[in-house]
Amino acid sequence: MKISTEQLEAVIASKGNVMPASEVVDTAVIRLVDQDLIKQTVENINQMPDREEVIASLKARIESGEYNPTSDDIADAMVRRTLADKMR
Repeated sequence: MKISTEQLEAVIASKGNVMPASEVVDTAVIRLVDQDLIKQTVENINQMPDREEVIASLKARIESGEYNPTSDDIADAMVRRTLADKMR
């Protein structure tokens, strides 16, 4: 489906501050981005611990005997890993 310039301009006008239609190289593929969602996602990612910190914490729990996952925890992790692998 091809998007007309008029349809494009109507969408742009309804969404506020986005690139004008005259500056869009390919009018058939347009992505309008929610800036607030991006900002919140970046903030959430920045608050997550680094992978090295998570691994070090897990190693310490394993070595001290404090890490005792249940069979449900293990099964859940296996299912999530399988689903994640299939998405790649």
